[in-house]
Amino acid sequence: MEGKEKEQRKHQQKHSGPKAERKKLKKQGPTTEEDARKRNPKAFAVQSAVRMAKTFHRSQDIKTKKHHIPLVDRTPLEPPPVVIVVMGPPKVGKSTLIRCLIKNFTRQKLGDIVGPVTIVSGKKRRLTFMECNNDINTMIDLAKVADLVLMLIDASFGFEMETFEFLNICQVHGFPRIMGVLTHLDSFKNNKVLRKTKKNLKHRFWTEVYQGAKLFYLSGMVYGEYQTQEVKNLGRFISVMKFRPLVWQTSHPYVLADRMEDLTDPETVRKDPKCDRTVSLYGYLRGTYLKNKGQVHIPGVGDFQVTDVNFLPDPCALPAAQKKRALNEKERLLYAPMAGVGGVVYDKDAVYIDLPASHVHQQQEEVRPTTELVQSLIDTHSTLDAKMAASKVSLFSGSATLEPSDFGEESGEKGGPQEESVWDPNTQRERRKVVFAEEDKEEEDDDDEESGSSDDEEGDNEDSDQEEEDEEEDEDKDNLSKFLKGARAKSDVTVEPSAEAPPVKKQKVEKKEQQEQSGELPAFADSEDELEVSEEEEESGEEAGRAGDSGHCSEEDEEDGVEESEDESMEEDAADATMKSGSEEEEEEEEELGALKWKDGLQQKASEAFLRQQAAIPNLRKLVYGSVVAADDSEEDEEEELGGLFRVSRPQKSKRFRADAVDCSRFTPDSAHNWDLEEMLNSIRDCFVTGKWEEGQDAATLLKEDEELYGDFEDLETGQIHKNKPGDQAEDNENDEDDDDEQEESLVKVDEDVTLKTKRLEKKQRLKERFDTEYDDGDATYFDDLKEELQKQAELNRAEFQDVDDETRVQYEGFRPGMYVRIEIPSLPCEFVTNFDPHYPIILGGLASAEGNVGYLQMRLKKHRWYNRILKTRDPLILSLGWRRFQTIPLYHIEDHNGRHRLLKYTPQHMHCGASIWGPVTPQGTGFLALQTVAGIKANFRIAATGVVLDLDKSVTVVKKLKLIGYPYKIFKNTSFIKGMFNTVLEVAKFEGASIRTVSGVRGQIKKALSTPAGAYRATFEDRLLMSDVVFLRSWFPVTVPQLYNPVTSLLLPVSQKDGWAGMRTLGQLKHDLGIRNKPNTDSLYKPVVRAPRHFNRLHIPKELQKALPFKSKLKQQQPKGKTPRDLQRPTVIREPHEKKVAALLNALSQVHHHKRKKAHTAQHAKHKEFLQEKGKQEEAKQKRQKEARKKLYKTMGQTDQKKQRSSLKGGPKDD
Repeated sequence: MEGKEKEQRKHQQKHSGPKAERKKLKKQGPTTEEDARKRNPKAFAVQSAVRMAKTFHRSQDIKTKKHHIPLVDRTPLEPPPVVIVVMGPPKVGKSTLIRCLIKNFTRQKLGDIVGPVTIVSGKKRRLTFMECNNDINTMIDLAKVADLVLMLIDASFGFEMETFEFLNICQVHGFPRIMGVLTHLDSFKNNKVLRKTKKNLKHRFWTEVYQGAKLFYLSGMVYGEYQTQEVKNLGRFISVMKFRPLVWQTSHPYVLADRMEDLTDPETVRKDPKCDRTVSLYGYLRGTYLKNKGQVHIPGVGDFQVTDVNFLPDPCALPAAQKKRALNEKERLLYAPMAGVGGVVYDKDAVYIDLPASHVHQQQEEVRPTTELVQSLIDTHSTLDAKMAASKVSLFSGSATLEPSDFGEESGEKGGPQEESVWDPNTQRERRKVVFAEEDKEEEDDDDEESGSSDDEEGDNEDSDQEEEDEEEDEDKDNLSKFLKGARAKSDVTVEPSAEAPPVKKQKVEKKEQQEQSGELPAFADSEDELEVSEEEEESGEEAGRAGDSGHCSEEDEEDGVEESEDESMEEDAADATMKSGSEEEEEEEEELGALKWKDGLQQKASEAFLRQQAAIPNLRKLVYGSVVAADDSEEDEEEELGGLFRVSRPQKSKRFRADAVDCSRFTPDSAHNWDLEEMLNSIRDCFVTGKWEEGQDAATLLKEDEELYGDFEDLETGQIHKNKPGDQAEDNENDEDDDDEQEESLVKVDEDVTLKTKRLEKKQRLKERFDTEYDDGDATYFDDLKEELQKQAELNRAEFQDVDDETRVQYEGFRPGMYVRIEIPSLPCEFVTNFDPHYPIILGGLASAEGNVGYLQMRLKKHRWYNRILKTRDPLILSLGWRRFQTIPLYHIEDHNGRHRLLKYTPQHMHCGASIWGPVTPQGTGFLALQTVAGIKANFRIAATGVVLDLDKSVTVVKKLKLIGYPYKIFKNTSFIKGMFNTVLEVAKFEGASIRTVSGVRGQIKKALSTPAGAYRATFEDRLLMSDVVFLRSWFPVTVPQLYNPVTSLLLPVSQKDGWAGMRTLGQLKHDLGIRNKPNTDSLYKPVVRAPRHFNRLHIPKELQKALPFKSKLKQQQPKGKTPRDLQRPTVIREPHEKKVAALLNALSQVHHHKRKKAHTAQHAKHKEFLQEKGKQEEAKQKRQKEARKKLYKTMGQTDQKKQRSSLKGGPKDD
């Protein structure tokens, strides 16, 4: 079985489906239609040129509508995580959806969703999920930073007002990608109702977003989670979605903070809990490049100056290898510091490792290596130095144990000086006092004798508490570490001074003398390697004692002073190492000749003094380059000694030098070489031209090797081919090989001809292509050219700083988007820290240079059609503009046809108007939205108005109408004297020539002021005025914009009151809250109009005119009638009693007759009504019958027509 190969599964061809159909058609060959088209092309030609033009234009329109304006691709190579805002009303399933998506991407369960949650979703994409709560402030802030919005809709309830509010917020601040998600679909039991609801919600959603917007359906829940397949499909859509860059986001840097640290000194906070705090905020930088020391705005807090920005290692980095199809389990990272997830948290100067409580208090059964390491660090109760000091070692069984104190005495450890900081009151500065161990030892001897017994007792008590096994293990560890301690002891004696302190020269000299006197070698050195190690450590200790470059370092150098000092004193250390061997031999003689001790080693002392003097000279390399590059120690060690005896000479390596190497102006004189000797001169003779090099180093030999290595070559200018000399090859090869070479040469010639020909052809082709691209546009359109140009620009942008390290790049271009940054902000209000709630987003929006100022803004504003109240001028309004949310007082105005901006008392319905405010300077074209209140949840739609910024100055003068009223007191034909309108002659002089009019419509003009009464003037009118006329002057009065800018500080409120920010109240709210009744103006009240009767004079017509009038128009009708004479008056008739009875009887009979007629008329009317109803029924029946008859007739006619048509198609005989 093993030997047999496994049979591969055969490919099954498809027999159905679109692919199979295409294959069948291919096999059949071209269709009959194609044949006909080829056979008779004229029959298939264009029938109508107009119709074809229309179809062509339509197809081009459809194609062009798909085009977006191409923008330069400024996304970095490692883009920041995509911000996905999950938004919806309360209890709609936001947290559950985030948990399911996180589980889908990272295979991890997350409990409470707090703050931003960043995950790695794929090889090139990370996602940051942020839940949007039901506060309008949060909605506004997150709409500005969202790349994708998952809008959850409760299908069982329908759309809620929050959804429409959020959509309108997004429309104003730049529309991100929006996906709807329908939940609670399992509450529908009837399938038909479910389908209908889905359809209605989908079409309404399309109306608000755009036609064809994606709407996902989450059908139901299984064990408290959405179905895995549906969540997976949603995750796939999110993973591959492309995002359109939004104007505001791409022009401003911003950070969605996922971590906050309070850096304020705890002592300051203890003294004054209300003091301003220094806070560092962490997060991914998005948008554009951020410069250090800039200005940022935190929505809900205010504007602040940044003191420091640093970039940190990416806590949720993308996977390094890009070859794989899927991610490892290790690469499925999840980072949510506010939710307590993320393991390792990086800071500027520290790394925090977060472990759950179970790791610390109880040991796990299965411990990972990383956890074990961290656990051991946490469990450590004493430092390494304390353990080393307490350790003991025994070299042989039964021998006495050695303590660090004994070991230190032998190695001369106690002789070194130590440092103590002392405050000098005279110079008013802290001074570093040198304290020697010998002086302290004498003082401590007495104390040790007294405290020795108590220490032993304490040690015994501690040992008795522990178990025996632990004690043995600790002893072994201590004994083992003692020897290591001994090897390191010398470097521990001297305390490393701070890098900023100046060097102590005296200290170094005294220390060297003491080291010369004491033994230099370790007590127990098993080999020469250990000996060398101890010397190197000793040297490093000496270098640590001397700080920096004699006080001439830059700030960077001072920080790394210890490391840099090693480079400076490289030559000095070499000299010290040679002196130590000599000092051992001279020890005995020095003891004998103590008196003449100062005379010994004068040369050595002189060289030391020279070296000290040279060390004090400022390092030129440091002054020029600003830093010291450490030489490679390992290479030097190899060069210096081989086996501790011989020095290996490597002239090639020694020739290498660096531009920023150790300062060549500083050198150490080598006293070991005597240049008068012939041997010394011969040793360097090869360095000069007259010398004889070795066989391998000779110039002729090297050239010959080059020829053999590179062989033939072609001169590109002349085209001549240079080959090796055949004589050189003949010496090495045999005669048989010569023939083969000749054949090969002939073949090479043929190959060369072919290659030259192909090269020429390729060159011609390249030139032709270049010519075509320059002179022939081809099918390329303007849109394609623009796209190509922007693509080239994007490549240039990327390539500019591609090979530069991040530290340098940051200084040139700022912090680029995608970096994980730490932003330090001072002077934040203490409420920001004390009332911090991670459920509310913290956004740091970068401001441009002018955006930090406050000034006048001109806007175009329109009241939202869903807001049920009109807006009143001078009522405070909360605006969301740019990053900011603030309260201000707008003035609404409209532009008249003559360019005048007239103040409006209220916003017009269904129409734009102008608005002038005092607020932060924001670029033109920025959208904004207005709310009257952000406190609580109102029953109605909350967005009051939307608009856009037009101008950033005070160029628009808003004017208000003002009517001045006056009365005539003298009238002369068309001229009148008017009083009561002005108070002084000066006011009249201002308005000379102004047009005036009366209430009755007579127009006039102001002419000149009168001396008395004050403010009176002469005016002329079109007609003569009456004393009862009222004259008025219509003027315009400029209005000043109120200067109110009140930022909405919602993040500073207590946790439970963050959605209850209340600013300045409107006048109506104030009157309502204070219970003030509005006193109306008496002039504005409606009063009954009392008009006194007016008596007009008789119309007087001259007699001459009367004569000319026709008889009809003469005044005869208008002459008053006189009294009728008594004889013409009709006398009153008085009836007799009998006549009265007759009249009464006739009256009664007429009444009876009238009653009978009325009754008969009523009966006739009712009867006629019944008749009409009956007739109507009959008419309906008749109509019905006729309709049926028509239907039958049409049916038979249609059938006959169909028969005729069929017979005509078949070609049968037609019926006449």
